[in-house]
Amino acid sequence: MEDLKATPLQAQHEGLKALMAPFGGWLMPIQYEGIIAEHRWCREKAALFDICHMGEFRFRGDIQAGGLEDVFTFSVKGIPVGRSRYGFLLNPSGGVIDDLIVFRLAEDEVMIVVNAATAPNDFKIIASRLKEPAQLVDISAQTGKLDLQGPLSREVLVEHLGSELGALPFFKFTRTRVLGEDAIVSRTGYTGELGYEIFLPSGKTAELWELLLKDPRVAPAGLGARDLLRLEMGYSLYGNDIDEKISPVAAGLTAFVNLDKNFVGKDALLKERETGPENVKVAFRVDSRRSPRHFYEILHQGAPVGMVTSGAFSPMLSCGIGMGYVKPEAAALGTRLTIKHERVEMEAQVVELPFYTGGSLRA
Repeated sequence: MEDLKATPLQAQHEGLKALMAPFGGWLMPIQYEGIIAEHRWCREKAALFDICHMGEFRFRGDIQAGGLEDVFTFSVKGIPVGRSRYGFLLNPSGGVIDDLIVFRLAEDEVMIVVNAATAPNDFKIIASRLKEPAQLVDISAQTGKLDLQGPLSREVLVEHLGSELGALPFFKFTRTRVLGEDAIVSRTGYTGELGYEIFLPSGKTAELWELLLKDPRVAPAGLGARDLLRLEMGYSLYGNDIDEKISPVAAGLTAFVNLDKNFVGKDALLKERETGPENVKVAFRVDSRRSPRHFYEILHQGAPVGMVTSGAFSPMLSCGIGMGYVKPEAAALGTRLTIKHERVEMEAQVVELPFYTGGSLRA
């Protein structure tokens, strides 16, 4: 525990009596009132998440000449200024080193937002692929990040931070002033609800946290609720559903891969797409309220065919839901599966994503 990093909100979490636990090398709040209560608040009102553990890098320079254009599975130079794009950093074999979002700040400037546990390795790999590594700077330590998510998040943000934020469309951001400091407010998130990510100087994070929590429409939410919210949407969690041994082809995420451009891992993806992956990701819905868990075995017609990578009880669907990797012959929609762990067995069926379709994401 002594080696874990703490966010600028450590004292606030302790004051709220949050249950804290290690996550990606950080000591993070898992829950406050409770995971189900915080999940419900996000689906119905506005939940506030401490996401200061995420990594942020800034690149300045010519995107094409500097080599950044060939680093990710999508075109960086094709992102309009003021918009962001999701995709992957791959290894030569096509495995996912990390999933990330790139924000186009200016013609010659971008911000790259990466996962906490992978941030140091991401920085080294991205820098090694640039023609001028010094153009990339790690700004994680001085950058704070709060996520305000839920159907009431727009009206809360407009009231406290400015009316111009109400017009932001999905996956667009604006550079603005928050609490007298330069900040970025982006209409993005990981919950399936209308929501915003706010990047500001880390020293101002606690002040903004306390300001927003004074609003009765806003409540704090931990990583437990965040994980449940993302699973209901079928969003992949790095380290569970995708990693360096899993490609976007196997994960069913080729929508975020542009095969018309160059990037490390492209040849491997083309080959895998031609031959077909050994295992593919599926989503399944359990016939009961039982919760499938990470590493539970997946069987089809009595034979082992794969493993669960994410699973939980869904409050919105009132049943167990999960994702995992199976042999292609067990992946068709409607296929009956058995989820098994020791003496626990639950029947399930392969379904389409997202599990939950009633969110306010594009409201």
